[in-house]
Amino acid sequence: MAAFLEVSNLVKSFGTNTVVKGVNFAFEKGEFISLLGPSGCGKTTILRMIAGFERPTSGSIRVDGEDLTHLKPNQRKLGMVFQAYALFPNLTVGDNIAFGLKIAGMPAEQRRARVEEMLKLIGLPGFEKRFPYEMSGGQQQRVALARAIAPKPRLLLLDEPLSALDAKIRVSLREEIRAIQQDLGITTVFVTHDQEEAMSISDRIVVMNAGNLDQMGSPHEIYNRPSTRFVATFVGQLNTLPEATFGPSRAIRPELISLAPRPETDTTLTGTISDVGFLGSVVRLRVDVAGTPINIDTFNINTATPPQRGDTVTLHLAAKDVLTLGA
Repeated sequence: MAAFLEVSNLVKSFGTNTVVKGVNFAFEKGEFISLLGPSGCGKTTILRMIAGFERPTSGSIRVDGEDLTHLKPNQRKLGMVFQAYALFPNLTVGDNIAFGLKIAGMPAEQRRARVEEMLKLIGLPGFEKRFPYEMSGGQQQRVALARAIAPKPRLLLLDEPLSALDAKIRVSLREEIRAIQQDLGITTVFVTHDQEEAMSISDRIVVMNAGNLDQMGSPHEIYNRPSTRFVATFVGQLNTLPEATFGPSRAIRPELISLAPRPETDTTLTGTISDVGFLGSVVRLRVDVAGTPINIDTFNINTATPPQRGDTVTLHLAAKDVLTLGA
């Protein structure tokens, strides 16, 4: 089966600065893909090249078998949602959603029906007469999403759409975006610097680092089998283990260390708790093991004798949980 979205040897340079360095990936129809990485890694530039807002220095972009590399944005049949919403302040919600439909020549009655359908889909029925300034940030981003999908694009592009919202709204809206994407079956590319966002809603993740694609895989693969040191440290928390005991470049996730003996324990370490951090459902212990700080995440269980600073503890580790960090 041919890939629905295929990026081949994609390069983008601004003068002598190459910000995307020969990136390749391919995805099937209906997948939710996240481009994940820190600021300046090239992820938004890739999205803009897919959308047609930036021209690649070299390489190609194909969607559903069609080469889009040199097409104008309005010829690509894609929908895009921007970080700053980009709604027209002088247009009502209904007119914002209908904007692309009107340009495409859809009759007025069909446009009204489609706007009503979109407002129901995003949970804002009856909002068509409001203006963007009368709505919250989360509501405006829902309208921006509705505007992007109203023309039934073959590919949906989302550029950091949740970064301007507060934490609680971000969580609920990302779940809504994923539910809508699954309901419509639309292939989606989502740009984010937030590891939790990418891990929670993606079918597959592309981890970008300084213009390079470091790893591509499912959230489970990215987290549990990182292929580079950067991926291992960027996605989730990580402890570097004492070289004298484990050898060079060995590490483990904080939640995989136990304070209680386990059948699969292969190694034990003894240390002193130097800090206790309360994170709600999780308690993070910082343990000094012969000068090496080790973080441990344990469930917040209400006990009469919770761990305290200064306590001596034994850490239990299983060899299967230890990662070997690459370059």
